[in-house]
Amino acid sequence: MNTKMTSFFDNIKGKTIAFIGIGTSNLPLIKLFRDKGARVLACDRKEFEALGNNGLQAQKYGAELILGENYLSDLDADIVFRSPGTPFYTDELVKLRENGVILTSEMEVFFDLCPCKIIAVTGSDGKTTTTTIISEFLKAGGKTVHLGGNIGNPLLPDIESIAPDDFAVVELSSFQLISMRKSPDVAVVTNLAPNHLDIHKDMQEYIDSKKNIILHQNAFSKSVLNLDNDITREFADSVRGQLAFFSSSDNTSNGAYIDGHTICYSDYGKVTRIMDYRDIKIPGMHNVENYLAAISAVWGMIDVDTIVSVAKNFGGVEHRAEFVREYRGVKYYNDSIASSPTRTALGTLSLYDDKIIIIAGGYDKHIPYEPLGPVINNKVKVLILLGDTAPKIEKAVKSADNYNPDSIKIINVDNMENAVASAVELSQFGDIVSLSPASASFGLYKNFEERGNHFKSIVNGLE
Repeated sequence: MNTKMTSFFDNIKGKTIAFIGIGTSNLPLIKLFRDKGARVLACDRKEFEALGNNGLQAQKYGAELILGENYLSDLDADIVFRSPGTPFYTDELVKLRENGVILTSEMEVFFDLCPCKIIAVTGSDGKTTTTTIISEFLKAGGKTVHLGGNIGNPLLPDIESIAPDDFAVVELSSFQLISMRKSPDVAVVTNLAPNHLDIHKDMQEYIDSKKNIILHQNAFSKSVLNLDNDITREFADSVRGQLAFFSSSDNTSNGAYIDGHTICYSDYGKVTRIMDYRDIKIPGMHNVENYLAAISAVWGMIDVDTIVSVAKNFGGVEHRAEFVREYRGVKYYNDSIASSPTRTALGTLSLYDDKIIIIAGGYDKHIPYEPLGPVINNKVKVLILLGDTAPKIEKAVKSADNYNPDSIKIINVDNMENAVASAVELSQFGDIVSLSPASASFGLYKNFEERGNHFKSIVNGLE
């Protein structure tokens, strides 16, 4: 029996617990805590009509709704669960902590109560795919896996069904990590580059948030870091347990790397040659790097044959270089997950030998776009732009030293329908068109999934 879990739920009976955000991921938590005897407040900036079915469901589960612009003002609760999208240092949350209110999150409580080994992944790019690959490895190896975190599925409602021999595999964002003071048994950092600077006060706060994934580990833990990334490489000085580096460009004494075309793993000098990376089913060198990270995380937990089988058969995650359809000899791909310049540069723009057509632009996270300009000039023949970042991306392209107006056509549009229509009009037989926004979706869409699904519906509706 998980006595820590039992004690926790006994102690919250009769307490007032507030959840910030009435989104899909918080609804199971609202139900769980009501079922455990707590008074639950469900708080959201949106009014009831804008919440749609989520508001009705929260009420059905027994929550009291606190809505509107001042939803965090004078909040009277014993415990407040912060959603990842609510900045940790907002004035209202600071005031709550100063007044003795317990401020926590679903992931923080899950880490405290989880009885099994936790493998967690963070990074600026590649964390969802890496998290999913690790989960696929373990499932194929016969393990019971609980997949969640930033990948979309809350795990705390499942805590009572998790056994000590299971594995929890979680994706963690900087917003989740900023307040965490417990680290996983195995921590993976895929890479770090400027991101979410619209929320974090500066790049250092973003880096420090990510670093929490390793800072609270012990001597029996494992940290997997990207040797090829300047920021993640420096995290090595803070590692307390086993350190494994992964690299696509250099050998490492402990971790996965590439020798020629072969993925190898060095276990403190004992080298195992695993497979030809060209046999990995999902395309792109960035996905090879995701596999290097995932292999380093699970090494010793599953056998090599299982690793190879998954790599050759796993088709990838939706919205990540996802093939949509071929229309009039043109192939359309959905890479809506590419919500940063580095993700577009290292993802979509690294996949194809010939110049392609891309649809880019969206919400401005105050990330520099200058490094993306030269890559677009090298890899794109038609650039279709929309959203707040369109002028920034266009400026980065035109300011780059390799800009040639005769080699790239730049089109500005108002919406996704016009973007796809322009791609159809300007493409030729054999071309590739990819949605690769290099920007967040907010303002135009609720999230990258909604953006990708809209793009797919338009493309699939072409006649």
